[in-house]
Amino acid sequence: MKFRHTLAASCALIPVALLSTPAFAQSTGSQDFEDEIVVTGVSATDVAGIASPDTSKAKSVLGQEVIARQNPGQTILDTINLIPGVNFTNNDAYGSAGGQLTIRGFSADRISLTFDGVPLNDSGNYAIYSNQQLDPELIEQVNVNLGSTDVDSPTAAATGSTVNYRTMVPTEEFGVKLSGSAGEYEFMRIFGLVNTGEFTPFGTRAFLSASTASNNNPYNNYGRLRKKQFNARIWQPIGDNGDFVSVAGHYNVNRNNFFGSVPLRLDANRVVGSGSGNRFPITKDEREYDIAYPCQINTASGPGAQAPNACGTEFDRRYNPSNTGNIRGASKFTLTEGVVLTIDPSYQYVKANGGGTTTGNEGFRDINPGAGVTNSTGYLAGQPYFGRDLNGDGDILDRVTVVAPSQTQTHRYGVIANLRWDINENHTVRAGFTYDRARHRQTGEVGFVQLNGEPFSVFPVTDNPLADATGVVLQKRDRLSYAILTQVSGEYRGEWADGRLITTVGIRAPFFKRDLNNNCFTSSDTGFVECFGSATDPRNAIYAGLNPTVQGPQQRVLKYDDILPNVGLLFKPNSQMSVFANYSKGLQVPGTDALYNAFFFAPTTASARPEPETSDNFDLGVRYRTSKIQAQISGWFTKYDNRLASAFDPETDRNLYRNLGRVDKYGIDGSIAYQPVPELALYVFGSWMKSKIKDNVQSGECTAAQVAGGIAGCTAVGQPIFVATAGNRESGAPEYSFGGTVRGTLGPVELGITGKRTGGRFIYDTNLPVYAQTLPAPAAPTVVYPAKTNAYWLVNLDARLSLEWAGLNDQTFLQLNVYNLFDSLYVGNYTAGLNQGGVLGPNVFTGTPSAVPNAQIGAPRTISATLTVGF
Repeated sequence: MKFRHTLAASCALIPVALLSTPAFAQSTGSQDFEDEIVVTGVSATDVAGIASPDTSKAKSVLGQEVIARQNPGQTILDTINLIPGVNFTNNDAYGSAGGQLTIRGFSADRISLTFDGVPLNDSGNYAIYSNQQLDPELIEQVNVNLGSTDVDSPTAAATGSTVNYRTMVPTEEFGVKLSGSAGEYEFMRIFGLVNTGEFTPFGTRAFLSASTASNNNPYNNYGRLRKKQFNARIWQPIGDNGDFVSVAGHYNVNRNNFFGSVPLRLDANRVVGSGSGNRFPITKDEREYDIAYPCQINTASGPGAQAPNACGTEFDRRYNPSNTGNIRGASKFTLTEGVVLTIDPSYQYVKANGGGTTTGNEGFRDINPGAGVTNSTGYLAGQPYFGRDLNGDGDILDRVTVVAPSQTQTHRYGVIANLRWDINENHTVRAGFTYDRARHRQTGEVGFVQLNGEPFSVFPVTDNPLADATGVVLQKRDRLSYAILTQVSGEYRGEWADGRLITTVGIRAPFFKRDLNNNCFTSSDTGFVECFGSATDPRNAIYAGLNPTVQGPQQRVLKYDDILPNVGLLFKPNSQMSVFANYSKGLQVPGTDALYNAFFFAPTTASARPEPETSDNFDLGVRYRTSKIQAQISGWFTKYDNRLASAFDPETDRNLYRNLGRVDKYGIDGSIAYQPVPELALYVFGSWMKSKIKDNVQSGECTAAQVAGGIAGCTAVGQPIFVATAGNRESGAPEYSFGGTVRGTLGPVELGITGKRTGGRFIYDTNLPVYAQTLPAPAAPTVVYPAKTNAYWLVNLDARLSLEWAGLNDQTFLQLNVYNLFDSLYVGNYTAGLNQGGVLGPNVFTGTPSAVPNAQIGAPRTISATLTVGF
């Protein structure tokens, strides 16, 4: 690293920790490139663990000092709620149940999440799973690019922001850290960390850690959340110039029940409980409800048709199991003076599913109902047909409950390499290469449930999946995808006017390949499929002959590439202030769900090849940084093209995608961290955002029945039907948020309180309210929920008591956390969509409105305590 120090004499009092250069970027190469900092005044890297790095990008960083004050085991995505422009809704207070993230209105599948540079977005649909993140005790820092990517970002998803967190480096000295936590909802957590210190003559050091946590679902009498995690890292320094080789491993196991996913419903017919369509509460007391457990499924009782009962079918009894792991390499080699090579290889593994039960049919399905009878087995019309006796009563007349999750298994290999060359003291270039290959296998095997409605296995994909009478394993989807990214990049940085002006110019050139193999027939543009067991099953030919317009099993290979510039300017008029500007172009290749939905269309049509989303992101801002203040304010503008909107059905795991066309977004983000004395730290932040959809969106074409009924102005068959979105805000993102933290220390006691106000979010891109599922002619349907969710305050409290006064060391303390201190009742996460089906605009209906959307209830007030011992 090179540093130019012209520090004032008063800087001698600044703690050494503040003089260290933080890891602001995601990959080792990006970190190395940004670590070439020119210090021309007071060195200030953070204030009470909050930093506004002096780069050309709008970026915020939170360190372990902030992370450690959150709830025990908390997901790091909840912690970054402190950053302006970021909004995260947590499903439970301990971070084990998942949640929903947006940044500047970009949904989670449009945000690149990386872990030591390793991409964590799902390789298929780019989803982020917040409950599978690293134990917070091991996170050195988390940094957020609010509107841009790094030039070597290994992502197919980021049209906007990036989030990266970095693992701690093993310490040079031996050390042990143990913590135990207990709290409401029978929460228990144990975490242990061992740092080996240097254990070879070469300075090798490592750490090992493990944790286990469990708690009850906060809202019902049944579900439980269970989590185990194991981590290790070995670090080998090379020489004394910062070169190193590191290998880290991570493995996470979750066994969760779903809970609290409820329709947005406030009409008079609502009944609080676990049934579909009636679970959104009006009062805080209504958040808790009982489900039918224990219960017993219907058993065989002799000849004759039998139907299943509801035992085991409640949404809250569904499992969301996951086994995820990765191996991460990182290395830095100085090849010669001013020439540095970094290489970060990785491997990831995922075995996970989500979903509930369905009705299994012992009999057959007529696949030719319009012209005679052609009976067949298979997964047809959304249910499995086995053609054999499942319950042992001697006939094939019955319908039985089976567990039917959507299974995913992924093997993912990647590498990020960068070569940096310092041309001279003021000019640096780097060249990068990124490769990311994911084998993404998505299936839908079914399995038996026990007498009490519990599945015999949460992973029927590997544990005795059920086969039909021909011996073929039935599944509701059957597809194999290869998501491959090959990317080259380059970046130049120049320092001018004695380091007061810094320019960066970067280019990212990604080449994406999507190799898609669907072994089923695609019978709708929402991804509904008919499956017979494999792409070569002889029943495929029979079904294809009877349904010649339905696209059958096939392979499609799609390629996307682009040139994505990234240009930045940083001007420092003095040692404390800087002005920054940045432009970057973002790209999101359509996810596999959208691409497989497009299998409904013939491969030669335009609809079979969805366009990628692109964004042009502009930032302009000012920073002020000293040893006591970290302040930043920025204005931003994003031009967003080919914005995909989706409507999701959680019962069928299907999405309908429509292109919103162009969307313009702009806003302001700002934050100030101030620590006037070591015993007091203050932090305030806020953001405001405006988005505008430019055009109405075509949702379909007029049918003969709609023309005959004069619905939606249809006068001819095939006439386009448009949803009224022009001029509206995007759904799913708050217009504003603001908040702050006050933290003080008095003797052995430290107390902190954080509050955040989050504005309402539109449910649909039409900005219309939610209507009841009735259409009494000639009146419009009844409104059952407003167009926006409620605005709300979320206030968290933390207190820490150091036990040094008891003769223990400074690493031993007792911490109290209260999440949602005032027990606010609010809508948490939900899937925003284009429109409510059947509703095109104000008083424009094509038929009965579709089902109201589901929403998660925000986590209730939750109290926990943690004892941490270190030595």
